[in-house]
Amino acid sequence: MKTIIHVNQHVIKKNRIDGGNRPVLTVKTYKDNKYCHEAHLTGPGKVIYRPDKPLSCGAHVWIETEHPVETFSYVETILDEETTHDQAKCYV
Repeated sequence: MKTIIHVNQHVIKKNRIDGGNRPVLTVKTYKDNKYCHEAHLTGPGKVIYRPDKPLSCGAHVWIETEHPVETFSYVETILDEETTHDQAKCYV
């Protein structure tokens, strides 16, 4: 199954403005979109730059692979003034 990974620049800008930690990576397949902080390719992939034919979302650069992609998102937990980062893992 073809999977496309790209960086959402609009989310990066929002995070920069308000100090947020929203996931900026989008991992797309024909069935769904997952948003994450990390994406690990389990096999070969290729990086594509097409300024003349961007994706429908507007991305000019993306990664394509036919292999599964592991996605990781981080959730901040604040406990007694100590911040920890919990990791959630899922597969595409």
